[in-house]
Amino acid sequence: MKLINKVAVISTVVFASGLFVFATTNDAKQKNIEDGIVSNFPVKLDFAGEETPLKISDVMERFDRELLVNVNLHASTILAIKRANRAFPVIEPILKKNGIPDDFKYLAVIESGLVNAVSPAGARGVWQFMPDTAKERGMEVTENVDQRYDLEKSTEAACSYFLSAKGKFGSWTLAAASYNGGMSGVNKQIGIQKVSDYYDLLLTEETSRYVFRILALKEIMKNQVKYEFNILPGDLYEILPTKKIEIDSSITDLAAFAKGQGINYKILKIHNPWLRETKLINDTGKKYQIEIPLKGY
Repeated sequence: MKLINKVAVISTVVFASGLFVFATTNDAKQKNIEDGIVSNFPVKLDFAGEETPLKISDVMERFDRELLVNVNLHASTILAIKRANRAFPVIEPILKKNGIPDDFKYLAVIESGLVNAVSPAGARGVWQFMPDTAKERGMEVTENVDQRYDLEKSTEAACSYFLSAKGKFGSWTLAAASYNGGMSGVNKQIGIQKVSDYYDLLLTEETSRYVFRILALKEIMKNQVKYEFNILPGDLYEILPTKKIEIDSSITDLAAFAKGQGINYKILKIHNPWLRETKLINDTGKKYQIEIPLKGY
């Protein structure tokens, strides 16, 4: 009988505590509503200073979709935030030097997650250039050297594209969209639909989502705590200091070359992924910059 009474008392306390927590939670929610804080959905958005018209129903829903998806893709979003600490300091000054809005760095995030990705179609690198497009933008793409894997050179090439697209469309938003849909593809739809605003165009599924993905990653990465990505500074991937060695001749054995620099072949390739083989063939005297890390290994 005493045991039954004891259980009854504990149950009553737990039940009462639950009611208290429930009431407290509801009170907090009610206060948020009274304060006008209904959700984390942003009041205003823009890409490169060009306003996103959230008042248009489908525009709001399309952004909401990408925000929800990326907020809940915890692992990939966390990795993007960590990698950005290393990649953005390389990308940002190149964008600025070329007069490209800083928001374009988030385009690189959605293209590759800030790693040297390889697509089934053959696009490669952080900026996901196809071979012919890369060559058109001044990059060397051979079996021996592939500068799509060089973050500095591929960012310069991406800037060249963005400037051309902005000149064609007069809009940074359309320039970004055309990076996915192609200048000719986007231009064709502008002609057919007789509108010249990205948010008014009916495009392919991928291109229709493209700018909204950029906007979602920008929103999350600029407001990490708001979306509960509480990543400590010590957890971010650091930039390792390097020195650059200029090479104007062939290197017959990159593993031996790495050893001579006090590192190994793996580390050499991590810092110079544009070197695609075990040797560097350079019969023309072309100058290449090879990065050698000064610490971190």
